Amino acid sequence: MSPDGLALIGPLGLETVRKFWNVDAVGGLTLGADPISYAIAMASASTATPLRAFTVRKEAKSHGTGQLVEGPFMPGDAVVIIEDVITTGGSALRAITAIEAAGGRVQGVLALVDREEGGREAIEEAGFPVQSLTRASEIIAMMNSTVA
Repeated sequence: MSPDGLALIGPLGLETVRKFWNVDAVGGLTLGADPISYAIAMASASTATPLRAFTVRKEAKSHGTGQLVEGPFMPGDAVVIIEDVITTGGSALRAITAIEAAGGRVQGVLALVDREEGGREAIEEAGFPVQSLTRASEIIAMMNSTVA
């Protein structure tokens, strides 16, 4: 959530989304996906096709709109589900279920980090392509090379 992190992740995330998908919006399960989704939407603001960001609540509130999906999401939107970290894939699959129930068309999942613990495979087995900005093994390798 730091300014430097958002400034780095927004453009990288946008570049990856645009490389693999043609979508209207990005978002995922609160709270992990929120800052990443917002950074990507902000990075897209000055482009010809800005992306909208949404959030998926863990459960609907009994007051307010009472919806699971909040923000400028619209039924029929093509979306990419955003994850901060993929471990089991459960959060992404939960967000996918909520978006499809609200009339969205999930095109895939973008994660900041794939922990390489089976989550990617679970999401792909459910029929959704996954991209990650980095993997746990890459982070560990970089850490080990700076220690040596």
